[in-house]
Amino acid sequence: MPQPQPWHAVAGRLIDVAMGRAPADTVIRNGRWVNVHSGEIIPGTDVAIAAGRFAYVGLDAAHTIGPATKIIDAAGRYLVPGLCDAHMHVESGMVTVTEFARAVIPHGTTSMFIDPHEIANVLGLTGVKLMHDEAASLPVNVFVQVPSCVPSAPGLETPGATLGPAEVAEAMCWPGIIGLGEVMNFPGVVAGDAKMLAEMAATSAAGKTIGGHYASPDLGCAFHAYAAGGPADDHEGTRAEDAIARVRQGMRAMLRLGSAWYDVAAQVKAITESGLESRNFILCTDDSHSGTLVRDGHMNRVVRHAIAQGLKPMTAIQMATLNTAQHFGLERELGSITPGRRADIVLTSDLISLPVDMVIARGNVLAEHGKLTVDIAPHAYPAFARQTMHMGRHIAAADFDIAAPHGANSVTARVIGVIENQAPTRALERTLPVHEGTVMMDRVGDVCQIALVERHQGTGGVVNAFVSGFGYTADCAVASTVAHDSHHMIVVGTNKADMAQAANRLGEVGGGIVVISGGRELALVPLPIAGLMSDQRAEVVAGQADQLIAAMHSCGCQLNNAVMQHSLLALVVIPELRISDNGLIDVTKFARTDLFV
Repeated sequence: MPQPQPWHAVAGRLIDVAMGRAPADTVIRNGRWVNVHSGEIIPGTDVAIAAGRFAYVGLDAAHTIGPATKIIDAAGRYLVPGLCDAHMHVESGMVTVTEFARAVIPHGTTSMFIDPHEIANVLGLTGVKLMHDEAASLPVNVFVQVPSCVPSAPGLETPGATLGPAEVAEAMCWPGIIGLGEVMNFPGVVAGDAKMLAEMAATSAAGKTIGGHYASPDLGCAFHAYAAGGPADDHEGTRAEDAIARVRQGMRAMLRLGSAWYDVAAQVKAITESGLESRNFILCTDDSHSGTLVRDGHMNRVVRHAIAQGLKPMTAIQMATLNTAQHFGLERELGSITPGRRADIVLTSDLISLPVDMVIARGNVLAEHGKLTVDIAPHAYPAFARQTMHMGRHIAAADFDIAAPHGANSVTARVIGVIENQAPTRALERTLPVHEGTVMMDRVGDVCQIALVERHQGTGGVVNAFVSGFGYTADCAVASTVAHDSHHMIVVGTNKADMAQAANRLGEVGGGIVVISGGRELALVPLPIAGLMSDQRAEVVAGQADQLIAAMHSCGCQLNNAVMQHSLLALVVIPELRISDNGLIDVTKFARTDLFV
């Protein structure tokens, strides 16, 4: 589907429609206009649309109606700007950009700002270009940020590809690029790292937005230095003081509600209790599971949640529309129902529960009552994007043995501690028994093994450590090639034979997520595209994901959306403790640490 024509190219027609000299393509009559600029709700409003843009918004658009004009009766429903997701990763939905759009359009999302750093870690700039070009074919607005940190932490992990200033500068010339993706290497920025400074300089020279990612509770000099470096927003806050600090330093605070990250409730108090100006706050999802998208919603879910935390409906809607558009320099294109903007609009009967009755994007009706009304054809990925599992060898149960120090009867081990509904982990210490020279797990104490299996260069490497918090009580293993950000394979389990079977199974199917228990495969989500995305419809993937979660529950795991927690265990830019192909990483020091204390 072609991209919308520039405003200036159709301005003459918009003027003629507004004056009644030419007919509109579509007129929406008798709506309640949610005006995010003025903060008003204006009843009895008509909206005239031409060339995919708003031409007239006022009390009576009868003069714009011609014989072929399509009439939509809003019947007093609210007219809300199409919702925007300011920061997200399509790959986390385990579907392609096309399937992600199919899933979220019925929920009222018409604009997405995506950072494809997952596929970049596997396929490099070529992978980014694949998603950029796919995004350009869709009937909604999908803007792409160039991944800034591939790898996310140089020297601490080895991805399948790397990006640097030259690649960033090259991509800045692509038409769908909106800015630089989240700058996760915040220690690099603070230290004045030449690579990070060059990437931010290239973005600034292109007049585009630098995305932030300051995953530290330290709001002292390091935070101030990060803000001075150029990132314009940040979504890693978890406390009200985090949001306040960012806004005070001229950054936009992005408050996220994903499938497993619940950071809105605490941070929104910066507005509801501390009284900060809401125009510098933005809502986003960051990571959404396919099941969440299909059943619970997308940005409409986030807006509902924000309202439930005490925000006025108008404020919450502004934070998911106009504020986002302004942040990315797109106020004249998106974010409001006003003349010249792209005709993206949601009809809803209630601003609090936000049922989505109709979704219009670029003037076309795409969904009604939760169902797509148009066909959006699947997108085919080339063969090389499906051939990314390079494990080098068959994995055996013995690969997961952890040797104890000579003569030890027990050890004190560093253990990755999972925190439910949050991205950070805890650095725990646990005493573990030793049997015949091998350190044992402690199922009663909720300590099982975690392993990273290298899958990009075929080295056959396996790194072992311990993790707590999943609550597995049965013999089981969960393996995933969705392992932010380097996307090697992460295997967590209580039984080494199951761990080996799980790893080898993903090698067979080209990547994905699998649950094995007692030698039996309980659930599998094949993700053949870069080991990250399915080639199936979102509804199919959601069903597979349901089976996955049910299988994890049957093994004793009761965490909310534990798949998302599992996928972040190698994310070596968020404290406190992670695993990488280089070993166990202390993210408070950005250095490798010993497994044993």
